[in-house]
Amino acid sequence: MKMSDSILTTKRTYLRLINATHLDSIHQLLSFPEIDKYNTLGIPKDMEETKTIVNPMIADNLADEITNYTLVIENKENNMFIGLLGLKLWGKKHRRGEVWYKILPVHWNLGYATEALSAILVHGFDTLKLHRIQAGCAVNNIASIRVLDKVGMIREGRSRQTLPLKTGWSDNFEYAILDTDQRTSAAVVS
Repeated sequence: MKMSDSILTTKRTYLRLINATHLDSIHQLLSFPEIDKYNTLGIPKDMEETKTIVNPMIADNLADEITNYTLVIENKENNMFIGLLGLKLWGKKHRRGEVWYKILPVHWNLGYATEALSAILVHGFDTLKLHRIQAGCAVNNIASIRVLDKVGMIREGRSRQTLPLKTGWSDNFEYAILDTDQRTSAAVVS
């Protein structure tokens, strides 16, 4: 995705590269204890701390060649902020990326994470010509496990005690999907 192509469209959402106008919404998202439960980032203490987290993401999106996409997920009908989605690219030789997402709790269990993740997988494979896209997920994060399963990612393993969560060290499930793997119908972008 280049800056001129900064929007991906799904049936119900727009995925746009983040910019400074999204700071308030991102701060709100990162401030939910439910979001922080399986996140190693922590809850920002104020807007200044959120800016120190988000400004490097914005800078990455402005690079001539983006290697670390961070996108907002917005509702098509009203441009309402739903959450964030990321795709970090490895070196070109590896043709590999890693995805992550965070959705506002009010939008949980409505299929937005599945829809947005499916769109970034399509973009990663069809446009960026990646060979492998992976994701990690705390073993107790049942909702994310369901999302990763729904988009056709395969659980490849378990890393022991790799996530320093507030509740203590957590194991992490490792997921991946290859360009040759069958993708689910959720991956169809309109």
